[in-house]
Amino acid sequence: MAQKTGLQLFVSRLSSYTTNHEFKRLFSPFGVVTEARLVVEPKTHRPKGFGFVTFESEADAGKALKAMNGRVFSYMFS
Repeated sequence: MAQKTGLQLFVSRLSSYTTNHEFKRLFSPFGVVTEARLVVEPKTHRPKGFGFVTFESEADAGKALKAMNGRVFSYMFS
């Protein structure tokens, strides 16, 4: 699930095995991603299952939200 906050999207229900690189790559087809940040558990440094993606333009953030909201991805990146 993705939620729009200006140019930044809140993304939840991510695998704890997702990397920042994979996260950014997932959203880059929709426009220029200026930041893709996973929130991590302080003790283990493993992702908590949610993060934030920031786009260069509001239009790109809107495209990503429309395309990705409610989608489930179960494949691994190479």
